[in-house]
Amino acid sequence: MPAGNLVQYAHERGVTTLTLDSPDNRNALSSALVGELTERLRGAGSDGDTRAVVLSHTGNTFCSGADLRDPPDPDALVGLLRTVVALDKPVLARVDGHVRAGGLGVVGACDIAAASARASFAFTEVRIGVAPAVISMPLLPRVDPRAVARYYLTGERFDAAEAARIGLVTAAADSVDSALEPVLDGLRRSAPDALAETKKLLTVKVLQALDRDAEALTALSARLFSSDQAREGMTAFLERRDPAWVL
Repeated sequence: MPAGNLVQYAHERGVTTLTLDSPDNRNALSSALVGELTERLRGAGSDGDTRAVVLSHTGNTFCSGADLRDPPDPDALVGLLRTVVALDKPVLARVDGHVRAGGLGVVGACDIAAASARASFAFTEVRIGVAPAVISMPLLPRVDPRAVARYYLTGERFDAAEAARIGLVTAAADSVDSALEPVLDGLRRSAPDALAETKKLLTVKVLQALDRDAEALTALSARLFSSDQAREGMTAFLERRDPAWVL
């Protein structure tokens, strides 16, 4: 496995766990973390002993979204999402804390996601002057359209039960590990080649969206992040104040 200290690696009975471990920025998607996570996922994909991959986290935040001080290149974020979707092994999200903005794209790209009662979710992009552009590719084919319209447009926070209701996560439970236990047991009982082919059946629409829309949405993301409103929104966020447009 690759060297690095932002994503921890563990393996037990066919399940590789990759744990986001960047507490200083609440596991934000920095350019370094995106690169390391992508590399580790690819390593797990080529590991014959890995039946499935679990994405977990340290601390009370699964992922706080893009690192505003060191944002990833939009193409690199697309590459991470595509790696999750196209990996020939199931990828599961273990969410035991908060998820914001780009972090929801990572959850949405996973084949199965479980969240605990401690989890909360919000598409906060509009509140800092940008849009959930790149992450829409794995999310829009999977999440309830009316619900995603509300939460995209308002940036409201919602809980794990609502995330399960709208299809953002597979299951919500008091204990995320209890929710994942029967899932992992099922994957361990499943034939590797059959899992790979079944995943291909399930990810067709998401891969089509990635292939069709990646160029346009990365361009949109880059344009919005360089806008005056985004500069004001990100400055306000870092200064812990309301941006100028708040009424």
